[in-house]
Amino acid sequence: MPHNKVQVPRISDAVAASLEKRILEGSLKPGDRLPPERELAAELGVSRPSLREAIQKLASKGMVQSRQGGGTYVTHRLEATFFDPWQDMMGAHPTLREDLLEFRRMLEGQAAEWAAERATEADLRRLTQALAALDAAFDDGDPERRAAADIDFHQAVGEATHNALIGHLSAALLRLMLDNIRLNLGELQRIPAAISLLKSQHAAIHAAIVERKPAAARAAAETHIDFVRESLAQSLRSAARRESAERRLNV
Repeated sequence: MPHNKVQVPRISDAVAASLEKRILEGSLKPGDRLPPERELAAELGVSRPSLREAIQKLASKGMVQSRQGGGTYVTHRLEATFFDPWQDMMGAHPTLREDLLEFRRMLEGQAAEWAAERATEADLRRLTQALAALDAAFDDGDPERRAAADIDFHQAVGEATHNALIGHLSAALLRLMLDNIRLNLGELQRIPAAISLLKSQHAAIHAAIVERKPAAARAAAETHIDFVRESLAQSLRSAARRESAERRLNV
């Protein structure tokens, strides 16, 4: 009888799968530079030619790319397939913002619930650090810094679910909402009570996750997004009124 040969996986395939897993789980994020070839080969215990072959496999999938000046970087491929068409649609159809916020409420409520159930000690440390950075950004008053810190906090919650799709969908959604987040935080800066509310809402999400209270975590996340939806609507109305007033002055 003929015997089937055992298929031994190539070292480069195993290395590519290991690096791909890091990208999926968020250990390597879009924009991150891979460690130098010598270091990465030593860390993985493989030869540099095997590592180069593995990186080439990832490059052929669009997961990494080499940049002029040196270095190999993780691409936005996993988020881009969601982000790019919707970014164009958002510009043409502003009413989609409400649909996006409704979807974000569902996603982030579930993310907070699962994070409370699944977060590791390392996840909780990261979440605590993200909250501290967010509080400092709110106190600093720089809208750009606030927006970046806000995204980092919510992304930390998404990745604490240990669900690759939630982690990457959350990242894409937050990138899609970046302009709205900047606008919203810029408007809310004018209202001291609103900043205090935002800080307490983020603290409530953090506390419920750390205390392993899934239902409370979901409720805190949904309450936060409800507040964001209403305050963003007010921000857009305020911005429209200011633009209208400026046009009248220039007539």
